[in-house]
Amino acid sequence: MKTGFNLLLWTTHVTEEHLPLLSKIKAAGYDGVEIPIFQGTPEHYRRLGGVIADAGLKATTVGVVPDDAHNPISADAAARAGGAEHLKWLVDCSVALGAEVLCGPFHQPLGQFSGTGPTSEERARAVEAHRVMADHAAKDGLILGVEPLNRFECYFLNTGADAAALVAAVDRPNYGYLYDTFHANIEEKDPVGVIGETISAISHVHISENDRGAPGRGHIDMRAAIQALKAAGYDGWFTVEAFGQSMPDIAAATKIWRKMFASEDEVVAEGIRAIRGGWAD
Repeated sequence: MKTGFNLLLWTTHVTEEHLPLLSKIKAAGYDGVEIPIFQGTPEHYRRLGGVIADAGLKATTVGVVPDDAHNPISADAAARAGGAEHLKWLVDCSVALGAEVLCGPFHQPLGQFSGTGPTSEERARAVEAHRVMADHAAKDGLILGVEPLNRFECYFLNTGADAAALVAAVDRPNYGYLYDTFHANIEEKDPVGVIGETISAISHVHISENDRGAPGRGHIDMRAAIQALKAAGYDGWFTVEAFGQSMPDIAAATKIWRKMFASEDEVVAEGIRAIRGGWAD
């Protein structure tokens, strides 16, 4: 297995000012970093990928659907076309970086709701868009991990069972779903049991505490989740995802109104301890 740390704790766009974080994460013992792809060009990420490799780290990436104009499940053809271009851009930037996995809720814009669950038409549009995305990613060996979020952040994809059904419908070998301990804690009747039920569809894992703070400091049973993944044969990335108050936009989106940890260094140290402890057990 490989351990990663998501840089969304500090920024949505990694630039030169964030490069000292790489040595800190490497020194803590992580194998790689997860880079947010929210803006920029493939050339920017190609340069960044070189710096990451020189630091002795590997990389994964995370991306979202930014707005209605780039919505792959929209009833509007122009929006779907914008969505297709956005998904292609996410893949191109990830490949340029040298990422092994591109993950995230790239199925609908965050925080938008229809008042009902997903329709059969929306599911069909997602399957079509994600097949094209997966085929484009496969050319360079990039693995995709679509992320179900809790019901307060999206309506299209909320549970592991629904994510596994989407994976089966897309039916591409490099397309799976991201299991996130935070979202599973909210949506699953059995957050650990769903791992065994959907393991064949899981392509990436986020380790995230119930309050989005330092893993192991809340009530989520991280050890049980990690042990279940190991027992089921998962041997991929375990990436820590936490959120703080350093970026007002991200703090607002993730509903972080109060301090969840003493320092970012605490999250870095506690995160890898939680992963390694669970894996060793």
